[in-house]
Amino acid sequence: MATPSDPVAKELKRLKLSPEVGWYLTSRGYELPKHPPLHKTPDGGSRPDAAFDPDAVDRAINALAHMQHTKGTLAGQPLRPDAWQVAYILAPVFGWLRQNDNGRWVRVTRTCIIDLPRKNGKSTIAGGIALYLTGADGEQGAEVIAAATSREQAGFVFGPIKGLAQNSPALRGRFRPLVNKVLHPATNSEFKVVSAVADAQHGANLHGAIIDELHVHKRRDLVDAIETGTGSREQPLVLFLTTPDDGRPNTIYAVKRKMIESLARGALKDPTTYGVVFGLPDRANPLNPINWPKANPGYPISPTHDYLESAAAKAKQGPAELALFKRLHAGQRTRQTTTYIDLKKWDSNATKTRDKVEAFKGLPAFGGLDLGSVSDLSALCWLVPEGTGYRAMWRFWAPEAALPALDRATAESASREWVPQGWLTLTPGDVTDYDFIKAAILSDAQLLDVQSIGLDMWNATQLANDLSAEGLPLMKVRQGYITMNPAMQEMKRRVLRRELRHDGNPVQRWCVDNLAITMDPAGNVKPDKAKSAEKIDGVAALANALSEAINTARTTSAYDDGHDLLII
Repeated sequence: MATPSDPVAKELKRLKLSPEVGWYLTSRGYELPKHPPLHKTPDGGSRPDAAFDPDAVDRAINALAHMQHTKGTLAGQPLRPDAWQVAYILAPVFGWLRQNDNGRWVRVTRTCIIDLPRKNGKSTIAGGIALYLTGADGEQGAEVIAAATSREQAGFVFGPIKGLAQNSPALRGRFRPLVNKVLHPATNSEFKVVSAVADAQHGANLHGAIIDELHVHKRRDLVDAIETGTGSREQPLVLFLTTPDDGRPNTIYAVKRKMIESLARGALKDPTTYGVVFGLPDRANPLNPINWPKANPGYPISPTHDYLESAAAKAKQGPAELALFKRLHAGQRTRQTTTYIDLKKWDSNATKTRDKVEAFKGLPAFGGLDLGSVSDLSALCWLVPEGTGYRAMWRFWAPEAALPALDRATAESASREWVPQGWLTLTPGDVTDYDFIKAAILSDAQLLDVQSIGLDMWNATQLANDLSAEGLPLMKVRQGYITMNPAMQEMKRRVLRRELRHDGNPVQRWCVDNLAITMDPAGNVKPDKAKSAEKIDGVAALANALSEAINTARTTSAYDDGHDLLII
């Protein structure tokens, strides 16, 4: 085994490979990969009682070699994994074993996440592993499934795997391909594709699962059902293979990606989860051919140089085409639409402490209120002038019945983080109880020197009248371009100058990232709730508050430019 000062050891460290995996590669005649992945978690060797078993890796690789490619120039040839697939998938996942309570040696890895650009052989290796788990993993009665988002996609997932079982001579007689499943009679095992939670839960006792293209799964309930269906197996394996998504937070892809990055940098520890991400850093030029092998471990065999060269030429045609190339071929998470407020710039305005209204007692404040529908998210924003800018604080409310929908939209951040930590207040029942909002506003108003509260009158008439009756200075803020454009421009300018300080409220951060705008022929902008990814109520509340702050700072009457005093 190489010592830390050995040049080989240094090279393995650069490639993010453990000494055991490095030894396996060289001992079996594989060349070491040339480029490391962007992110890689520690493999199963991080568990103190783990041992590396080269024979276990050999069994998996030999099983794959009995299968044959079914498409393209390699059709009919044995499925022999490339060196990088052995280095970063097969050896780390299948090589590390531990003794369980029954004294049996089982895999350490139970969850594996492989994130890499297109045309790097994800589907082929996934199909091979699916059949290996079904009929060659020594598991009696193995149930192995692949997850699809629809019945149509299920056909695309099932077809290639069925083809491997059907068209590989060495597998004939061992596997029995049917219309919608593949059987392995000798072990009474089966592989099938599911596209609904009920299908995944039906008799769930899963030994293996393949979740291809995780980023297309908009809801996490099917994935959750699969992950919780492996509890009674000794060495289950759930394998995620995906290309990057378009950068949205709180999706199931974003949750898994964040976990891998946290494990890779040591912020989290979980030897049962292994993951690797291939891609370019955000600032790397995706169109420079010198960078292509860094993001595509299968280059130049698959994808080929000509293929990427053609795709790069299309990427130069416009921003949308470039964004697509970045995501699909450079492994860079990026949106295909231009964001109005850059999330990193927004985060740069965050402080390290959580704000409380009491800390700003007696200071002048401008309010902004945005009420969602009766069963939706509602937001209140307070702006307190601070130096050359503002300090912003939010309150959010939603009815209890809306929590499941918010969880689906935020990968359960709403119930796991926002509500327990007090970022989001739930009101009883299936509609928002505006008495909660009224009480919170009146309580805050006793502490702050409220200059005015701007609000969109849609759905707010009764609450606005109630608050006005309490003596609060409510102002109707029109939601057209003339009124909203100055507020949105001010918002962007303050964020870029780091003059809109906030405490990193995660609900508001979600709203900021969801934000889409609409523009008139003159270039004026306003928030567009219809086109936004999800809720933007926190941004709308901030815009209403900024509109009031701007309007008050002008020398003109405070009742001009789209603002009207609410009179009851």
